Amino acid sequence: MANGFPKHSRLCGQIRIAQLYKTGRRFVAWPLRVTWEPTEDQTQVLVWAPKSLFKHAVDRNHLRRLMREAYRLHQDLLGDAHYQIAFNYMDKEKQDFASIEKAVCKALKKINGK
Repeated sequence: MANGFPKHSRLCGQIRIAQLYKTGRRFVAWPLRVTWEPTEDQTQVLVWAPKSLFKHAVDRNHLRRLMREAYRLHQDLLGDAHYQIAFNYMDKEKQDFASIEKAVCKALKKINGK
């Protein structure tokens, strides 16, 4: 499987996002809160860092970039199953890539049931 993260792999649209948060299952893989549900379409991912915790856009963008990169490198842990996944950053402090990568790997393994 290619390690890209093209546009069609991004979860967008208010209706789809609202439906995911309404009906999806949640758990915490610190510093991330993960909301997910199985879908018949392709796997789509939403990454989010709140403005209430990080006032500067550069900080939010950096955290989102780290989460996307960690997902991109480890998306093969999901196998052939398809999901809608939202990664919400919860910590008040900025974490390094290693801790975010560890949390994303833990989340993907838990979603896929490994």
